[in-house]
Amino acid sequence: MADQAVLRLENVRKVYSAGEIEFEALHGVSLDIGQGEYVAVAGPSGSGKSTLMNILGCLDVATEGRYEIAGQDVGQMDESELAELRCRQIGFVFQQFNLLPSMSAWRNVELPLSYAGVAPAQRRRRAIDALESVGLGDKIDNRPGQLSGGQQQRVAIARALVSEPTLLLADEPTGNLDTASAKEILGIFDQVHRAGRTIVLITHDWDVARRAGRSIEVRDGTILEGGGRA
Repeated sequence: MADQAVLRLENVRKVYSAGEIEFEALHGVSLDIGQGEYVAVAGPSGSGKSTLMNILGCLDVATEGRYEIAGQDVGQMDESELAELRCRQIGFVFQQFNLLPSMSAWRNVELPLSYAGVAPAQRRRRAIDALESVGLGDKIDNRPGQLSGGQQQRVAIARALVSEPTLLLADEPTGNLDTASAKEILGIFDQVHRAGRTIVLITHDWDVARRAGRSIEVRDGTILEGGGRA
C-alpha cells in the first residue's frame, strides 16, 4: 500500500432508524486505502457493503466515526460541500449505466465537466479523449440505444474518468454484462489502475474481486481483510 491514504475510515458506525427500531449496518469499521490502490469490496446482499459504498462515495454520512477523503473530513461538510466533493474528486460507475438516452456518447461523458463549469470547447475535447481511452473513439456521436451493454458501460467509465477524480468508485460494474463484455470492462479497470488511479470496486462476485490488487470482505457490518478468498 502507498504511504498516503486517499481514503480513511476510523471506527465508522452507520445506524438506520425507523421509529423506535434501529438497525446497525456498519459496526465500527476502520479502513485505509492508499493512493493508486485497486481494492475490491466483496460480500453478499445485506452484508453492509452497499452502506460502505454509499459512505465512501459521500452519498451518505456515518452515524459515528470519521471518514476522510484526500485529507478532508467528510463529516464536517454540509450538503453543498459534499456535492462539490463528489463532483470533483469521485468518479462513479454503476451496474445500471445511467446514461441519458437522448444524448450522444460524448455529451454524456461531458456532463460532469458541465456541472464543474468547464468551457464548452474544452469539455468536448476532454470527453472525446476519455472515450478514445476506453476504445470508443469511433462511437462518439452514437446514442446509448445504438451501443451494446459493454459499450454503454465503457461510456460510463469515460464519464467517471473525464474529471480526473481522486477516486473511481465502481458498484457492480459487470453485473448487467455478459461474460465477454465483463472481461473487457475489467480489462479497462486494469488499465486505469496501471495508470495510477485509485479504484474501489464493489462486488458480490469473488471472481471479479480477484482482479483487484487487494480485497476485503464485508460480513455482518464488519470488514475482514482478504476474506480468506482472494
